[in-house]
Amino acid sequence: MSLWGSGAPLREFLHVDDLADACLLVMQAETVDDLVNIGSGEALEIRRLADLVAEVVGFEGPIAWDATRPDGTPRKELDSSRIRALGFAPKIELREGIAATYRWYLAQGDGSRARSAAAGH
Repeated sequence: MSLWGSGAPLREFLHVDDLADACLLVMQAETVDDLVNIGSGEALEIRRLADLVAEVVGFEGPIAWDATRPDGTPRKELDSSRIRALGFAPKIELREGIAATYRWYLAQGDGSRARSAAAGH
């Protein structure tokens, strides 16, 4: 599998259920005086995300990083201090969220394409 860039850029990831909880928290807050960023508060290198997805789905093939393709912005992290001050903390770990999404994907069809990808074909 070939992925763009070096895999070094940092990104935050948040499960949609955690995002929904945070949105409800903001809507129910007595006062919110300014913009509120909603993030996980944890940055992860893209290469680590690729490794994590490969582990979860059982992909055993090589992962090649194509440095001729752009990395994009080196860091995309949010200041989530305002949502944290309202009491928000994500509940779903990244690995758990990826695994749940993969199980959902497999349940949508026969899963043969996903199993073939996991085998490195």
